Amino acid sequence: MKKILLSILTGTIGYCFICHSVYSASPTRLMTDLIEYTERVWMNGYPSQLSIDYVGKVIEPMQRVLIFTQQPQFGWQVNDTREDVVQTAWRIQVASSRKLLETGVADMWDSGRQSGNNSIAQQYKGRTLRPSTIYYWRVMTWNDGDAQDWSAVKAFQTADTLVKYKTPYYPLEKTVQTVGKSVQQISEDTVLVDFGKAAFGQICLTLTSKQREDTVTVRLGECLRNSRIDPTPGGSRRFLSQRLALLSGTHTYYVKIPADARNTAEKAVLMPSYIGEVYPFRYCEIEGKNIGKKLVSVSRETVQYPFDDQAAEFSCSDTILQQIWDLCKYSIKATTFAGIYVDGDRERIPYEADALINQLAHYCTDREFSLARRSHEYLLTHATWPTEWIMQSVIIAWNDYLYTGDRRSLEQNYELLRNKTLSALADDDGFIRTDKDRLTPELYKSICLEGQQLQDIVDWPKNERDGYVFTEVNTVVNAYHYYTLVLMSKIAGALEYLDEAKDYSRRAADFAWKFNKKLFNKRMGIYRDGIGTEHQSIHGNMFPLAFGLTGSEQIPSVVQFIRSRGMACSVYGSQFLLDALYDAEAADYALELLTSKDKRSWYNMLRAGSTITLEAWDNQYKSNQDWNHAWGAAPANLIPRKLMGIEPIMPGFEKIRIKPQPAVLKEASIKLPTIRGDVCVGFQNQPEQFCLHIDIPANVLADVYIPVPSGVKQYDLTLNGNPVVPALREGNFLKIPSVGSGSKYFVIKYLKNETGH
Repeated sequence: MKKILLSILTGTIGYCFICHSVYSASPTRLMTDLIEYTERVWMNGYPSQLSIDYVGKVIEPMQRVLIFTQQPQFGWQVNDTREDVVQTAWRIQVASSRKLLETGVADMWDSGRQSGNNSIAQQYKGRTLRPSTIYYWRVMTWNDGDAQDWSAVKAFQTADTLVKYKTPYYPLEKTVQTVGKSVQQISEDTVLVDFGKAAFGQICLTLTSKQREDTVTVRLGECLRNSRIDPTPGGSRRFLSQRLALLSGTHTYYVKIPADARNTAEKAVLMPSYIGEVYPFRYCEIEGKNIGKKLVSVSRETVQYPFDDQAAEFSCSDTILQQIWDLCKYSIKATTFAGIYVDGDRERIPYEADALINQLAHYCTDREFSLARRSHEYLLTHATWPTEWIMQSVIIAWNDYLYTGDRRSLEQNYELLRNKTLSALADDDGFIRTDKDRLTPELYKSICLEGQQLQDIVDWPKNERDGYVFTEVNTVVNAYHYYTLVLMSKIAGALEYLDEAKDYSRRAADFAWKFNKKLFNKRMGIYRDGIGTEHQSIHGNMFPLAFGLTGSEQIPSVVQFIRSRGMACSVYGSQFLLDALYDAEAADYALELLTSKDKRSWYNMLRAGSTITLEAWDNQYKSNQDWNHAWGAAPANLIPRKLMGIEPIMPGFEKIRIKPQPAVLKEASIKLPTIRGDVCVGFQNQPEQFCLHIDIPANVLADVYIPVPSGVKQYDLTLNGNPVVPALREGNFLKIPSVGSGSKYFVIKYLKNETGH
């Protein structure tokens, strides 16, 4: 893929984005309740060659996906590379045996031909499914009226108890990384193994001993000091030392990872027994007499949620940005080890703030949706203490619907999501306050917060708040509240609760007016931190900007203030800072922050020696920070969503926006996996012209935006060599609405600027 994209950008191939012949084919990538690999069987965490047809026929412990819902939903990818193709009809068949279905007999359900373009969330409407049973299904589509062949048959197994709705999930997966003799012998009695990247896993050694009562010491760690594993790395960075008694002869040994009280407490997510305890490490040190003669092999068993490393690809002309993408993409994979998004290794507790960044980044690095949904639904009933993070559940819920098109989670949790807006804390003007008389037992019960007191957080750790002054009415908290009202209006609309949708929309508009009246300092053109203070911080301005509270006439002064503050927020806050800057079309400064080499930068994480993103910009900013925190991986979603500009604007990617904001970046290309297929975008950015190559999957429409420098008044825009009509000017972009599927090649040549040059 990268070679194809780069060859396009360098002009070595023609305008087609991907070299393929025009074809239409049967549907593929069939999903049941958002799970694609429903037929797979794992054995103690390792994928096997078996399918679920062999359940009960082998003696080994097996793990597999179970479908819990009484009426699961089916989805598929429409395959058609012709131009501007949509699915016009579909037909699903479900049977109790593979043989029946292959002979055309659908004894459970035959939908018949049904009109429509919904290829991602078709609900089962056949005979009642039985628990603990394997079923088989297939689908065919009509694309622009043309019938396609049946898909391959796909199987799924129901759980022993079926309910109205429950999210299925994959088992955790192990991968073996073997290092043979390619180890560094740093002394006669010590060898050092570098696995290249840190991962959560376990260590396995094959050693030969010629004597009884022989021992070696095995050390695992994340950090080096003087070419040895650092035994005192500080904070929550890890170091483990274990003595291993050897048997006479050649044997393979597993080093047991001991449980840590810090991450196996009551609220922690525990590892399943078929996996066992894991440890984050990059380096393994083995010490013993004449160790070089004893060591046969070393391997690491890494643990993660099933992850497709090839699903997403990004390539660009900026080497720093490329390294940051690679770091952040890998961080998302490595931190899925618990099967629910957790806050790194120190506590292994899910938090909404971590889950929000994890969710968006996971969507942008793999075609996988179940882990994000399962984490979200877990947090709905296991809320954490920050006021803003309670409200983030509403944002996560809407993201889930946008990226999957499946509204069942919204339906199931609608009342709880209403409570998560924290409207119960609103005063007469609608502002959220967390004073004690409002924090009643009834409130805590309504938001599923137990054993903790709700508190405004703004940012974390505390020293990352840019001097924010807390008042009874805080700007950041209330910016979140406004955004939840906006999203609840959309959620209610999606569920066809039209009166509630109108009410939330009215409340949001009314609150926006009050928010700007009370919290925007007109004289200075920026927001205060809250009512009762004149202090201004980056947080008090970036959150209103990110959540759409800032009017067009206010944006320039707010952006100017944000520029003056630098990266005066945490790695968590950077998600919202960069979102705000790109949405305000301040792409030049956003790219500057993304590629910065300052101490407070993603590059500094690489410079520090970490291969998974850090919990804070540097060790000096958080005394107990860890080196395996995915909330530091925001560029994994910021690059695809904002720099390359690919975002859903209708649920389930029925319609998308492609709005690249290159700034000074000369070349870039991306393959973004979506529930409807891969979206590919590549650009070449030159002073005299901008070339944009896109490949849109079948059954998807796109609003395409072509950047135009602010001083350019005349230009020539072509699509596949033909003039583009219509093209609407929107600020510094030309908008081409509702572009259909297939390969497209846009070129805009800048003819004259406002000075006539």
